[in-house]
This record gives sequence, structure tokens and C-alpha cells, in this order.
Amino acid sequence: MPTVSVKRDLLFQALGRTYTDEEFDELCFEFGLELDEITSEKEIISKEQGNVKAAGASDVVLYKIDVPANRYDLLCLEGLVRGLQVFKERIKAPVYKRVMPDGKIQKLIITEETAKIRPFAVAAVLRNIKFTKDRYDSFIELQEKLHQNICRKRALVAIGTHDLDTLSGPFTYTAKRPSDIKFKPLNKTKEYTACELMNIYKTDNHLKHYLHIIENKPLYPVIYDSNGVVLSMPPIINGDHSRITVNTRNIFIECTGTDFTKSLKLYLMGNDLLFKLFLFKELAYRKEMVRADLINKKVGIRETPENLAKLLTRMYLKSEVIGDGNQIEIEIPPTRADIIHACDIVEDAAIAYGYNNIQMTLPKTYTIANQFPLNKLTELLRYDMAAAGFTEVLTFALCSQEDIADKLGLDISATKAVHISNPKTAEFQVARTTLLPGLLKTIAANRKMPLPLKLFEISDIVIKDSNTDVGAKNYRHLCAVYYNKNPGFEIIHGLLDRIMQLLDVPPGEDKGGYVIKASEGPAFFPGRCAEIFARGQSVGKLGVLHPDVITKFELTMPCSSLEINIGPFL
Repeated sequence: MPTVSVKRDLLFQALGRTYTDEEFDELCFEFGLELDEITSEKEIISKEQGNVKAAGASDVVLYKIDVPANRYDLLCLEGLVRGLQVFKERIKAPVYKRVMPDGKIQKLIITEETAKIRPFAVAAVLRNIKFTKDRYDSFIELQEKLHQNICRKRALVAIGTHDLDTLSGPFTYTAKRPSDIKFKPLNKTKEYTACELMNIYKTDNHLKHYLHIIENKPLYPVIYDSNGVVLSMPPIINGDHSRITVNTRNIFIECTGTDFTKSLKLYLMGNDLLFKLFLFKELAYRKEMVRADLINKKVGIRETPENLAKLLTRMYLKSEVIGDGNQIEIEIPPTRADIIHACDIVEDAAIAYGYNNIQMTLPKTYTIANQFPLNKLTELLRYDMAAAGFTEVLTFALCSQEDIADKLGLDISATKAVHISNPKTAEFQVARTTLLPGLLKTIAANRKMPLPLKLFEISDIVIKDSNTDVGAKNYRHLCAVYYNKNPGFEIIHGLLDRIMQLLDVPPGEDKGGYVIKASEGPAFFPGRCAEIFARGQSVGKLGVLHPDVITKFELTMPCSSLEINIGPFL
């Protein structure tokens, strides 16, 4: 959840009145926000770096306010004030529209060279701006908040702001070899090539986090004006030539990115001073219909449609009652990107009504809560496995293809594994189809611990199943591993007998009993593997692991394992 720091006195000045800390905390709660901390710049530095570093820092009181992650329109002082003023019905929600300039329309030309790097770009012009020091700081801070939030640390979108009066359009967004790009970057005194800049910024505490986005690309994105002046090398740094200052009056804004939707719809929401004019391609208002009885039912209140429409209007959602008198038409502004479903509208109605004002009522249906049978059986088995001398571990539900296939002597196609479409790391490519790799990796990480190592885990595995709605099904497995100088097959076998005793499953094939039958498996030593049958079906395997498996998991001693599906024993 993003935290917005605002100066208390500036905030109260913009709101037109003062509040005590308790009153403002209550106002934030009513609006669905949270006043997280009351502090100052001096206090922050003192906590982080000590009193010596804090000497001379500002004592101005700061409010740190937690804002919902999807409310991009509240990420600065101006947006926060506008939202609160509309909520308190002191002002009406502004209407945004695209305005055609009196003079020449600026153009941003996108070349085909950018297609494989950052293919999307949009631009806007803000005219007749009047900055003060505080407004300028708010503008820059909003840009950084958007970078960290919706822009995903510039990986999806990077925003550049420039003094239009220092530039000459049309502008060109292209991509060139790093050695062919040369300009004076922000806050530098001379020109550097892109290659030199990447080396310089590797030690920059702020910019080094963004270098990986384009560092290994053959071409770097760059924006020029008609005179060949470099505006920026997104997503890394702007040029110093077009830097904005407190004296800037006209701003050229460019957004480049890899995500079309976010690039096109990143409206730079929230700054009432700066964003009276929106010059983006799309500023679409849309309308949604929600029935009043649905809102009343979901929230648990009894309000008239007219009152509900008034509540929604306070939340920046202009609403009116239409049709049969039970239908509410809601106008969604472009600044409310968080409204994507009727439930979001219902939530805003509940916030405006006040959660504390919703009366508590007893449910109309009488029910008795009970633990899910599979979870109850799991908990009981955990206690008894621990009593048997085994230590429980909890491993990741995702793993690499190698863990469940190659290392166990299987082909990945034979595992029926559910694959992750866009894995962020090789360690999380598939959902696990067995608990064994996780336990073996845990042993590998704890080889220096005293022997024997006796571990177990009871968790879900996931298998493809075309008969289910989602194409996959979870199974609750129990897996145990014994690691020592000798295989310890008899210990694992004894553990199986104890588990079956606890499950009230007698030995033998008669009367729903259990038996083990000789079997083979690529993960097990030949002649040292058995399949477990219980109540007429196969429920798992136990045996001594193959030396190849042990070696692939970086282990050096024999190991026996047991893995069963506990679902059939419910």
C-alpha cells in the first residue's frame, strides 16, 4: 500500500480548515484511508541516521497517509485534497476533457526500431502552468510514486517531463546503438555516450535499479526534438537541456513503455494545479448500471436509491436514479481506474455510508462451523508424525521442471505437471507433482546437521485433470524421508505401519486393509521399491532412493522415502 507524505499545514490550507490529529485520523478512516504516522523530516532522519545527521533538518509536521494501491488519483497532496473535498461535498468532482491548443499541435513520431525494446509511447502538453516550490515538489513526487506503483519501477512505463519552451517539435521516439547516443544527462556538466552513462549509474543509489531494463539490449530507446536535442533515454534518465524548474510554464510529457494499456491510460492523476487540462488521446468517461437493492443487500443497509446515488457522488462517482426508480446510473471518470466491477461500486457506497454506521445483525441462517475433514485428518497426522520422531518441513508449492522430472529420472511430459506461463525464475516453473524434491532439497541445505535426518511434509500437490473446471486437481500427500549412513528402509516401513494403524486400516487385502507389492520406479533402487495398496487402490510408494537421484540432489548418503495420498482415507 503506497504511503503519501504531505505537509500538515499545506494540507489544512488546501482543505480550508484545520483539524486536530484525532479529527483528521477519523476523516481519513471515513474516506477509506489510514493516517499511518505523524512525524517530521528531522524525526525521520534522526531515526534512520542519528541525531547528528538530523541537525538542521526541517521540523515541519508531516502526515504519512496510507492510500489503496489502485487509487492512483490520491498519490499527491492535490489529488488527496480534491478527493476529500468532494467527499465532504464542499466541491463538485471536476470534469476532464481534451482541449485543442490555439497554436501548433505537437507530434511524437514513433519509429519501427523501438518495436523490440519499448514499443509504445504517448505524449501530452500541459500549458500555462504556475509552479511554486511546494507544487513543483509535489509534481516530482507524484511522478516518482507512479513509477514505483502502476509503472512497476519503470519496467512497464517510464514518464519523462520536459520544459517545452526549450524544445522544438515534432519529437521522434526511436532506438539507436548505445555508442551512437550522446547527450548531457540530468544534473551532469558534460556529455556522455549511453555506454558511459550505464557504467556511471551502476554506482548511483537511485538509478542503478533501472539499468537492467535495457542494459543488455543491442539498441537503447531515445527521444529527440526536431533539432536533434535529446529529451530522454527512457527508462533511465532525462536530458539536462529540457529539465523543468519552478519557472517552467509549458510542460511536454512523454510516457514510453512495454504495456500498451498502462502507457495509453497513465493519466498522471491527482495534481489539481497541473491537470486541469488533459491532452491524452483517451479521456473516456463510461457509465455503469447498478441496482439499488443490490447495493443494499451487499452492504447490509436500507437506503433509498436517491441516498445511494448521493453517497456514490461523494466518492467521485457521479450518479443518478433512472428507469424504474431502482436503477442507478454511475459515471466512471478516467481518474478512477480502480472501478472495474459492480463490487467496486458497492464498496465505495459502503465507505461513503460509513462502516461504523452499518448495524450488526445476526445471520438469518443457523449454521455450526466444522473443520474441513481433510484438514482435520492432516492436523492429526502431523502430531503423530512428530511423535514418531520426524521433523515437519514446509516447502514451496512451485519448483523447477528439473526437480520433478530430470532429477527423479522422469520425462516432464509424464509428470502431468501444471506449468507456469511466465515464470520469474527457473526455481518456480511448475506446480509440484510430488513432495519428495522439496524434502531432499531441505536435507541438502542441512547436511551439516547431526544424523539421522528424519523429515516429513503433509501438503498439496497439483496434477493436470481435464475433468475439472480449472484443468487441474489438488491431492493431499504425506511424504517422509530418512537420511543416514544406512538406507533405513525398515524405519520407513515401520512408519507406514504406524500411519495405517492410526488410520484404522488393518494389514491384508481383506476388509479394506493395506498391502505393499514389489514395484519399480526410476527414482528408486532396483528391487528396493514397493507400491502401497489400500482399500483396493494404489495410494503411494516407498523404497530406497536410487544413487543417481541422491547425487543429483547433492546428497552423499543413502536415503529412503515414503509418499502416500491421504485423500482415500477420509
